Amino acid sequence: MRLLPLLAVMIALASCVGPTAPPRPVPRLVPTPVHTPPPPAPRPTATPVGKDWRDWPMTPGDWVYRQDGRGSIALFGVPGADALLTLRCDRAANALYLSRQGFAAGPVAMTIRTSTLLRTLSAAPTGGTPPYVAVAIQPRDGLLDAIGFSRGRFVVEQAGSSTLVIPAWAEIERVTEDCRR
Repeated sequence: MRLLPLLAVMIALASCVGPTAPPRPVPRLVPTPVHTPPPPAPRPTATPVGKDWRDWPMTPGDWVYRQDGRGSIALFGVPGADALLTLRCDRAANALYLSRQGFAAGPVAMTIRTSTLLRTLSAAPTGGTPPYVAVAIQPRDGLLDAIGFSRGRFVVEQAGSSTLVIPAWAEIERVTEDCRR
């Protein structure tokens, strides 16, 4: 019984906790928008020496297919940058144009390597910014099938410019077939 008053005092003291302050609000952080410029276009690498061309690293980029009033076009490059290589079907001219980014003062040799064919064509400057050089190819030319069905890749070489190692994707054959109709 003697412990009862002591227990009552302890309970009374335990209940004497003062009111707690309300929690402070957490400030809301609003992120500041950051403008991220598009990545710079990758510079095509020089032709590796001493390796089989089928082992050369691919040029960075993807193919994109579009249709327009002239026909259709497949563009290869890094998204957000100018195309490194294009294949255009111009129905009115009944021709396909293979263009690559690069400068030339006049006609220049453009060599195309595929798993079944090696051909050198005469490319002409087209002007524009950035500058391009282009070759005209007839829609039924077997070079187009060799490019489209090359084993995983084909190569575009031009004197004075870096070599392009391009994946052989369906967009190439799609543009080719658009011009053969």
